[in-house]
Amino acid sequence: MSFSQFYPLQRHPRTGEPYIQLPAPYHRIIITPPRREDVSHIVAILNAGPVKKWLDGLTFPYLECHGEDWVAQTKERSDAVLHELRIAAEEQPRGPLAAVSGCPVSCLRGVDDHSDADVYLGAIEFSRCNFPDVRDRAEQERLVSKNEGRKTGDPRIVWCVGYYLTVPLHGQGIMSCALRTLMQQWAVPRMGARVMRAETIIGNWGSRRVLEKLGFGRCDTVRVQKTKGEEDGSAEL
Repeated sequence: MSFSQFYPLQRHPRTGEPYIQLPAPYHRIIITPPRREDVSHIVAILNAGPVKKWLDGLTFPYLECHGEDWVAQTKERSDAVLHELRIAAEEQPRGPLAAVSGCPVSCLRGVDDHSDADVYLGAIEFSRCNFPDVRDRAEQERLVSKNEGRKTGDPRIVWCVGYYLTVPLHGQGIMSCALRTLMQQWAVPRMGARVMRAETIIGNWGSRRVLEKLGFGRCDTVRVQKTKGEEDGSAEL
């Protein structure tokens, strides 16, 4: 097998997109970059009660314009990572695998074996942590600046992960498998991730189970002050 800086990405036979396939029994699910036609599906999933009640930091109702912005920004980041991989392929064609600044695939899709068509199911996002639990603004800015200043592949980078899945598929182990797959196949070996954080709202047992299955432990519980008109809440880290 020839060496490739794009490993372990595969190329979608119909769209030409890069993708990562989940292992059995979820092998009919792939993870790709976002598409413009995902917007209506994203809006429907994020506005569903069992999903939005556990999300913090988004505007609700979540509108089509919000989905369009997310797709555009996420696609831009995906394209940037793919560009890094193309440069690495030119400069290091025989290896080793180059570290890159992020994950080029984020959108879960269920594939029909007969038609090769797929349907949007949810998303997983990795980003450099902005330390939302740090209440002192100056200290938060210092930590963010230090984290953002670290070079690509630096194991000291603090990463955060967020995710959601369409309601009918909750409780089936899909998100645990998808997150484990991206962590093992991309975040750790290709991004150099060694420190990963996630925030969940108190009571979100489903999300806690996803993280616990992957070995995450609870570090802290933080009371979050909301703006006027919103309820206060607590988040676990």
